[in-house]
Amino acid sequence: MDNHAKVAVIMGSKSDFEAVKPCFDTLKKFCVKFDAHVMSAHRTPDLVCGYAKSAENSGVKVIIAAAGKAAHLGGFIAAYTTLPVIGLPIKSSTLDGLDSLLSIVQMPSGIPVATVAIDGSVNAALLACEILALSDPILSDKLKEERKKMHSGVIEKDRELRSELELD
Repeated sequence: MDNHAKVAVIMGSKSDFEAVKPCFDTLKKFCVKFDAHVMSAHRTPDLVCGYAKSAENSGVKVIIAAAGKAAHLGGFIAAYTTLPVIGLPIKSSTLDGLDSLLSIVQMPSGIPVATVAIDGSVNAALLACEILALSDPILSDKLKEERKKMHSGVIEKDRELRSELELD
């Protein structure tokens, strides 16, 4: 990978950081370069617009937009770029994040935003990695290896359970 950021992670608020931190950790785990910013679709629309329009020329390949409440950030970004945008709904209101999820997933035809689970920051990072892996065989191999580890982990937990219950 070149020296430019490959994944941009945009948070609608600094208060989203704890929910988004596993995303950063996952990108680091897979050695994926990233950029991170706090930008608001409502409070800094010109800033978001400018970033979205220039992201591709900056080497960004995928944008993760983390937002709570009205959660318009992902859709707002997607309106200004054809880069893949992954919406990450943040649980930040009395509606337990359902408002965020619906705001992100209900995009109008022609402006797609991929959406992961509420507070699903690891899956947002993994989806970004999978998109990048389409043109990066080393990253693709790392993702395949991770899946093998997950498989082995479940098999081991099954063995532990059966042993604890004296079923074997």
